[in-house]
Amino acid sequence: MARLCESQRHDHHDVYAAQCPCRDVLDLLANKWSALAIGAMEEGPQRFGVLQRRLEGVSPKVLTATLRRLQDRGFVERTVYPAVPLHVEYELTALGRSVAEPLAQLRGWVEEHMDEIA
Repeated sequence: MARLCESQRHDHHDVYAAQCPCRDVLDLLANKWSALAIGAMEEGPQRFGVLQRRLEGVSPKVLTATLRRLQDRGFVERTVYPAVPLHVEYELTALGRSVAEPLAQLRGWVEEHMDEIA
């Protein structure tokens, strides 16, 4: 069983443990919009409108919430440029780039095996 050390960090992480904070991160990254947004940002910084067009079917509300959650967890950085109209870009952090590769493999696997899935 995972226990907290004095710094409030786990000395052992177990995603199968009910109270492990890993579950929140797994929930975030396993979300389709998160996985697709991270993939779309692999090519570099993206504006909100570009992301929304790339992620066909996502509503502005859901995309905003997804980007905020990714930003809050340190996967995405939001940069505001002072301009009229306001110019905002979203970009993967080093942590975001490190998770982009396994998520790309998962997206590729799904596309490759879609015809075999009932």
